Amino acid sequence: MESEIVTILPNLDSVITEYCNGFLHYAATSTSPEADLEFAEAVSTVTQILLDAAPPSLDPTKITSLMNKIVADLEAKHGSRKESSSQAKSKRLDQTIHVGTHKSISATMGLLGSGVDLDAVGTRKIESRVDKKKLEKAERKIKAKQDKKVMKNVEYEASKLVGSDDQKAYEDFYMQVNPLTLDSSSAGKSKDIKVEGIDLSIGGLRILTDSTLTLAYGRRYGLVGKNGIGKSTLLRALSRRDVAIPHHITILHVEQEIMGDDTPALQAVLDADVWRKKLLADRVRITAELAAIEDKRDPVAVTTASIANNAQRDELDSLLTDIDAKLAEMEADKAESRAAAILAGLGFSPERQLHATRTFSGGWRMRLALARALFCKPDLLLLDEPSNMLDVPSITFLSEYLQTYESTVLVVSHDRAFLNEVATDIIHQHSERLDYYKGGNFDSFYATKEERRKTAKREYENQMAYRKHLQTFIDKFRYNAAKSSEAQSRIKKLEKLPVLEEPDDEYSVVFKFPDVEHLSPPILQMSGVSFAYNAGNNIVANVDLDVQLDSRIGIVGPNGAGKTTVLKLLIGQLEASKGLISKHARLRVGFFAQHHVDALDLTMSAVSFCAKMFPGRTDEEYRRHLGAFGITGTTGLQKMALLSGGQKSRVAFALLSLQNPHVLVLDEPSNHLDIEAMDALSDALKAFKGGVLMVSHDVTMLASVCTHLWVCDNGTVEAFPGDIKAYKKRILEQAGSDGVVRQNHHV
Repeated sequence: MESEIVTILPNLDSVITEYCNGFLHYAATSTSPEADLEFAEAVSTVTQILLDAAPPSLDPTKITSLMNKIVADLEAKHGSRKESSSQAKSKRLDQTIHVGTHKSISATMGLLGSGVDLDAVGTRKIESRVDKKKLEKAERKIKAKQDKKVMKNVEYEASKLVGSDDQKAYEDFYMQVNPLTLDSSSAGKSKDIKVEGIDLSIGGLRILTDSTLTLAYGRRYGLVGKNGIGKSTLLRALSRRDVAIPHHITILHVEQEIMGDDTPALQAVLDADVWRKKLLADRVRITAELAAIEDKRDPVAVTTASIANNAQRDELDSLLTDIDAKLAEMEADKAESRAAAILAGLGFSPERQLHATRTFSGGWRMRLALARALFCKPDLLLLDEPSNMLDVPSITFLSEYLQTYESTVLVVSHDRAFLNEVATDIIHQHSERLDYYKGGNFDSFYATKEERRKTAKREYENQMAYRKHLQTFIDKFRYNAAKSSEAQSRIKKLEKLPVLEEPDDEYSVVFKFPDVEHLSPPILQMSGVSFAYNAGNNIVANVDLDVQLDSRIGIVGPNGAGKTTVLKLLIGQLEASKGLISKHARLRVGFFAQHHVDALDLTMSAVSFCAKMFPGRTDEEYRRHLGAFGITGTTGLQKMALLSGGQKSRVAFALLSLQNPHVLVLDEPSNHLDIEAMDALSDALKAFKGGVLMVSHDVTMLASVCTHLWVCDNGTVEAFPGDIKAYKKRILEQAGSDGVVRQNHHV
């Protein structure tokens, strides 16, 4: 029976296994009048113990099936409870039992000490009584071990700061997904990850088929692939442990901005480490309990109560020592200063660190989500497009921070410069598989990938030609007596050839904006423009900006400095508090909003939405137009709610081109686009005959498209004398000795 339990629960503590084995055997062989009741209680107790000790992945029905089999085996061996009970009433022993010649029943049960008193040994029955105090002590030890076992998995959002009503639910989710043990059971265990045979799908769409995930601890992986291939889906599966990652490896997933409430930003970051918060509370509680026990202790009298109190005190002392050791390992005493440093690096001034999270905009809440994850220092940090909501200074800080990050990082990003600085390895997700490019940044991956594709294409074509040559000979001489042996030899050769899959064609996207008629200058100008939501508190002041048809202007600066405000002033969504904004009478301005998804009707298909917004063309024309922006095949006929973020961005650009604009005003145009799409957009903007004014954090796109750089900071918008690399260099020069990027602005 003990071996059967071990088969189902191989990691079960031997103390528990021996206890269950002994308990059931004792109950099964009891001859007391209440034997049937005792046996039923024993089965129920052991079943519950095994269910509590089972890992989350084990189906509970396997435990119940095991217990049914054990009960059947015991009844077959010792008889049913009713039969043995009735026989006990009438059976006389053949000889006198000498107690000294028999092993203690307590040894049979696997308990320590002489846990059984024999009240009577006669010819009619043998009845025993367990020492209740020792049994309770053993059960307390078992329960303490169970409390340290791995908890079950649940789905959660690691990046969310839930409201006060749901805070406990968030904490429960966190602790269950990332279990913590006070003992050293996870010490020394490898934190490398290798999971084979991964099959993953969503909504009937296959994402991965029989793939292998390999992540070496301490490496930083960039996960790349075209829009809609399933990169974010893979990250969510990892964060929910749908992929079998060992439980001693902690995981945090930063996917979206946190939910705001009245919690100060600094406290929100501290609360992210739920285990630290719980251990601190447990230490306070245990210290109070020990003080209460000490107050009740009588230094002279030795009573049953005092013995029990001493045992409880010893147990609490041991637990408190474990908690203190774990808090020291976490460096809990340095937590607040570390959280403040992370927030400062992401642009939060000391004053703003004390503001409630609900007072922050979406971009700043995203930074808070990122700060919470960095503070928790998980073994596996999952980042999904972290640069989408960050400005150049914050991206610079994050890049510098991750380069010295000790744990494993898996980041989905389409920012070439960011991947070049951060990634030590690249994982390319395509064709339902994962390809690994070790020891290189994105640029080296891109060159190696293309070389691999060309080599695979050449090998495939050569093999197809060789197969065709063999098959032609076989078909011609299969039934020729003189050539039959040669034909058979070629058949064997053909069977032994490895089966090669045809490589994917080179993935490419082409964006194109229509040509526009010439307009005489001035086209679009701002002269001495100031804007304030509240009088006397200008967001920007005295801005002078001139946009021509050949302009390629990039605006950079920290979040909250007023970059988007300048764009909205230009397109007329906001009215200037002071100054003049002049536009050409026939000017058409195309505006790409940072939150462009809000303007899409996600219940409609891309084709239907284009027809609604710009009627007058056939569906085929709309599909052809969308195809020019990478929305090909049936993708344009699906509901836009099913499209990835990058695909929705492409739809927004397709709509933008239908306006036939003279000037493109773009607010974070690279968000969600894959690298090929960003290259296509850069090429299209450079070829566009009209003017371009963009706010962007993507260093590669700014360097490729923009000829002039303007910095928006401290209420001003001024021309910068260098390029984007010079701007980044200036940011790094502002970094203090503590490595924190300092930003001279107030949000």
